[in-house]
Amino acid sequence: MKVAIIGGGGRVGSCAAFALQCSGIVKEIILFDANQASSEGEALDLLHGAAYCADQNIYAGTYSDCAQADLICITAGLRRKPDESRLDLINRNVTLFKGIIQQLKEAGLRKDAILLVVSNPVDILTHLAFQDTGLPANQVLGLGTVLDTSRFCSLIASSLKLPPTQVRAMILGEHGDTMFPVWSSASVDGFPLLKFPGITPTFQTQIFERTQKSGAEVISRKGGAGYAVGVAIREVIDCIALDRQLVLPVSSPVKGAYGIRDVSISVPTIVGRSGVVQHLELELWPKEMQALTSSAKALKDTLAKIK
Repeated sequence: MKVAIIGGGGRVGSCAAFALQCSGIVKEIILFDANQASSEGEALDLLHGAAYCADQNIYAGTYSDCAQADLICITAGLRRKPDESRLDLINRNVTLFKGIIQQLKEAGLRKDAILLVVSNPVDILTHLAFQDTGLPANQVLGLGTVLDTSRFCSLIASSLKLPPTQVRAMILGEHGDTMFPVWSSASVDGFPLLKFPGITPTFQTQIFERTQKSGAEVISRKGGAGYAVGVAIREVIDCIALDRQLVLPVSSPVKGAYGIRDVSISVPTIVGRSGVVQHLELELWPKEMQALTSSAKALKDTLAKIK
């Protein structure tokens, strides 16, 4: 599989490229960035380690190269300016994102390409990508709450001294203020998590609140997230490349699941070689269902305000 990363010269894009190199699953990795020297430098750095990783073709490319990739991952985005409102930042990122999509279309975007959106606000941009590219809904997906879910599981495991790979608990909804934890189906190696010692209402509240603030916590200490989001991106791409058919909380255009339509949001989703294989309507507690409905409404309200 040939994977292109737009924004590959930045922290998130380069970490995703490194994670893909270490997994050794994809055959070709193309890095593209507005700062050409940066993407060239990252590609060269990765190339220098190829002898100890995998037999891959890694290089800095152009929009034409990206448009011909099997999977295009967009990580490019802008940061909030001082005193700038969230909506102002959203509109600036929407403008940037639409420009990227237009460039891809002009470069000859493949009709069978899969588009993975990582840039924020990821749910909004995923839905705009679906509308603007003309690609089928299953071929457009966003990272959604995949990173939030990894943070959630990792923090639970760390607090309870459990193996992180055996903790299964999802964050659904918007990748943002209205995301919510799904405690109803949380488990550890198949056993209900809520049956484990120490899982009190206070513990649940504290873990989720820390999950919500994890991004800001990392930013305050090192300036921005990189490794975890890189691994999360790799998990989605490897799942597509290998047709693993895993259930992941990616964001994608929802057309009826849980009564939701006309918005991209994270619900339990089978992900495979075709992208989104199926949305699953797994049973949720009433309060979780209410949270999902509220999250979808918040995203629709934001979509309506975009210029």
